[in-house]
Amino acid sequence: MVLGVGLALVGGLVLVLEKVGISLGQLPGDIRFEGKRGGFYFPIVTCIVLSVIGSLILNFLGKK
Repeated sequence: MVLGVGLALVGGLVLVLEKVGISLGQLPGDIRFEGKRGGFYFPIVTCIVLSVIGSLILNFLGKK
């Protein structure tokens, strides 16, 4: 139940950030290839940023 509430909060935060003008899926360094028939998108920098933030939060919560 806590995980569900946490995911809902993160989703809401992402929506608020997009309205402010900060888009997490379009950071410099994200890989994007587009062709005539489709495209490929891999947000590598976004994944790294989210991983670092998640690690910091878990380390902070784990020390209590």
